[in-house]
Amino acid sequence: MQYLTKQTFKIFWKHLRQYKWTPWFIIISIMIGSLGSIVAPLFYKDFFDIITNTDDTLNKVPLLKNTLMKVLAVYFISWIFWRVASFLTSYFQTNAMADISNSSFAYLHRHSSSFFNNNFVGSLVKKVNRFSRSFEIVTDLIFWDFLPIFVNIFLIIIVLGKRNLFLGLGILAWTVIYMIVNYYFSLYKLKYDVRRAELNSEVTGVLADTITNHLNLKLFTGYNREKKLFKIVNTKLQKLRQFTWNLANYFEAGQILLMMVLEIGIMYYAISLWQRGIISVGEFVLIQTYLVSIIVRLWNFGRIIRKYYEAMAEAEEMTEILETPHEIKDIKSAKTLKINGGQIEFKDVHFSYHKTREIISNFNLNIKAQEKIAFIGPSGSGKSTLVNLLLRNYDIDGGGIFIDKQKIISLSQDSLWKNISLVNQDPILFHRTLKENICYGQPKATDVEIRKAAKLAYANKFIDDFPEKYETYVGERGVKLSGGERQRVAIARAILKNAPILVLDEATSSLDSESEELIQNALANLMKDKTVIVIAHRLSTIMKMDRIIVLDKGKIVEQGTHQELIAKKKGLYNRLWQKQVGGFIG
Repeated sequence: MQYLTKQTFKIFWKHLRQYKWTPWFIIISIMIGSLGSIVAPLFYKDFFDIITNTDDTLNKVPLLKNTLMKVLAVYFISWIFWRVASFLTSYFQTNAMADISNSSFAYLHRHSSSFFNNNFVGSLVKKVNRFSRSFEIVTDLIFWDFLPIFVNIFLIIIVLGKRNLFLGLGILAWTVIYMIVNYYFSLYKLKYDVRRAELNSEVTGVLADTITNHLNLKLFTGYNREKKLFKIVNTKLQKLRQFTWNLANYFEAGQILLMMVLEIGIMYYAISLWQRGIISVGEFVLIQTYLVSIIVRLWNFGRIIRKYYEAMAEAEEMTEILETPHEIKDIKSAKTLKINGGQIEFKDVHFSYHKTREIISNFNLNIKAQEKIAFIGPSGSGKSTLVNLLLRNYDIDGGGIFIDKQKIISLSQDSLWKNISLVNQDPILFHRTLKENICYGQPKATDVEIRKAAKLAYANKFIDDFPEKYETYVGERGVKLSGGERQRVAIARAILKNAPILVLDEATSSLDSESEELIQNALANLMKDKTVIVIAHRLSTIMKMDRIIVLDKGKIVEQGTHQELIAKKKGLYNRLWQKQVGGFIG
């Protein structure tokens, strides 16, 4: 816990330091502005001493008015510095919060695919947003709460201590005890605040998961089950929230008693000082004004310190993500991939999920430049795993994967992905326009190039049917399009990207027979002069491959052309062929 709190503060401090002098100008302005509440009561002390003086009333009036003008001048100067501090804070916080969000975004998206598979989308979004919000809360508390509290109390103790040493020491002792008690209470409560933040994220995750799967919830009659699950996690949050709030209520009740004791005790002592002629009536007013100021500020201190730790607790979930090393990252001397044909070689490759479940063992395969191959085999045979390893969605445990003799682990990931196009089984689109989705891999493409790619993918016809055509928004994850339409957009995106290596992972699985027939010509054009890896069950795609690789349990059991493999009567490919129904292999 202490480690994460410390690291959170380091991250905040790093972004704060980028603005050099601005935070210091804010601090100086607030300190000067805070002096108004200390100096003004001193003039009011004189004001009431003048009133209680036995001199002629007429002579008092100019003095009283002059004193009020001094108070006005103090308040006006204080007002100027408070305004300076507020405008500087607006500039500083908005920019720093944007920087923090940008940093969080950049680091988050460098995590591996497995990281995103193990975290809810809604939960991650909330953690990023809460992190920048926590920075705002913490800096607000430091600048606008902690700093004025310490400045005011420090100066009050000095002013009253000069009038009577025991008066100043009494307030100092009480203040120190009060702050220590508040601090340790806040530390005690912190563990519950952290747990509450975790439960809050869990509730958000469940909510986001059910919203994403709203159709499954209906079709599989899961409404009551999901409602019950949400109620369970939400009730846990409610009970912990009530417990933490009650803790605060108990402590605040004790605070009120302590403050009552402070006020009555100090005023009782002040009576004895007045009785001995040590203080005047005006100083009675001064003491009472200062006491009210101390009580108000220390009352807020209890809330402030708890709010500070609550904000830090909420920020720590994102800190944990920022402090988690990227599972897959470029080496320091990573080179840029240079394609010279597009040869791919798997050499003695080993891979296990979570280091326990071995998927690929001693795997060797050489794919010639511009060769078209297909991976086929039963579910769990390692087809998609090999593609994920090529894309470095996961790193291998042993061996090496090479592209044109360059080991991919020594290459930058961006240069690797730039040279590989992927059209997968369930393409996910951005909630942006069709135009933006098609040119995502080639953002500088012209409208003519975009339309040409859409035409080659046979997507232009349904796009032209939309009222807004290429400016049509596709909805979250592309939900406004049919499965076949989404895949044609994905194919158009791959055509436009025109990478030298192409991976088709069930790229025609969502297409009806008529659409697939149209797409085959587009895919043929797309595959020209490229190294192609196809994962497919439809024979209309794999029959035309230069070589078919049959996998079983992470190993190559057969390879050859369709005709060569079908001739092996007892082979695995032949058995799969015999099970085909309507163009599918079981």
